[in-house]
Amino acid sequence: MPLLEISGLKTYYYVDVGVIKAVNDVDLVLNKGECLGIAGESGCGKSTLALSILRLIKPPGRIVGGKILFKDVDLLSLKMEEMRKIRWHKIAMVFQGAMNALNPVHTIRDQIVEAIVNHLDYSKTEAEKKAAALLKSVGLNSSVLRSYPHELSGGMKQRALIAMALSCDPEILIADEPTTALDVVTQAQILMLLKDLQRQRGLSIIVISHDLSILAQICDKIAIMYAGKIVEYADVETIYVKPAHPYTTALINAFPSVRGPKKPLSILAGEPPNMINLPPGCPFHPRCPSALEICCKVEPKMVQLDREHYVTCHLYGGHARKES
Repeated sequence: MPLLEISGLKTYYYVDVGVIKAVNDVDLVLNKGECLGIAGESGCGKSTLALSILRLIKPPGRIVGGKILFKDVDLLSLKMEEMRKIRWHKIAMVFQGAMNALNPVHTIRDQIVEAIVNHLDYSKTEAEKKAAALLKSVGLNSSVLRSYPHELSGGMKQRALIAMALSCDPEILIADEPTTALDVVTQAQILMLLKDLQRQRGLSIIVISHDLSILAQICDKIAIMYAGKIVEYADVETIYVKPAHPYTTALINAFPSVRGPKKPLSILAGEPPNMINLPPGCPFHPRCPSALEICCKVEPKMVQLDREHYVTCHLYGGHARKES
């Protein structure tokens, strides 16, 4: 049984000019001890998907359909008080932008201790001891507990945020763009830290990023999102070696390779679609070099190419053979 199973999830934002279908009929599975990457350009729905799992969507957003099963319990059916017992204790999140996620007027100790005391049966003294141990586990000295966020470097803030997310011993950790604004050396350290924590704690991790090179280093499987939908899902090797969707191929070709001869980077032409006024058919067809006539008219359905390789594209639904 999967640890987390998402089926038919729909999260929409109701704004004055229309409805933004930020997450539109998404299916995903996360197994115990697995690291799942979610990739795509900005605005494709990655962060909204993460916030939906924790039911942290704020107005004008609303989850309008689907199921989010955690250990066979539908999180969308829980009362808010029951959901609060799930957050941080069972499923925790490292939010994008450590400086914005940490409270600037409270010390690191106050922020970690508060999370522990509110969710676990710990005294303040016990919580402070655990906070010190957590900082050590993410490579920080316990003296950081006395620091305010502005006194820490970007990498230290990110480590402190990870320690806070781990404070209640969650089974699932969601990391939303965990290396944004960090230099490449610090990025590598944070990624290795996440991988080490996954092994040591048996964590299941969801990593959200627009950078496929980051996901390649730590993920077991990758889901590619575009215009609120999953357009491809497979293990990491399949995604990089045998990408099926033209969007996945374009994302991979947009990143430089450190191996082999140097070559010019490919540019993904155009921009993501207006989510209020999506084009008919496949939302990627205006940018797709392999678009068929049917792509402009009919929205494709997800098809299975291999045991754990799925793609949402007309190229694999028999239409390519008919039109060739």
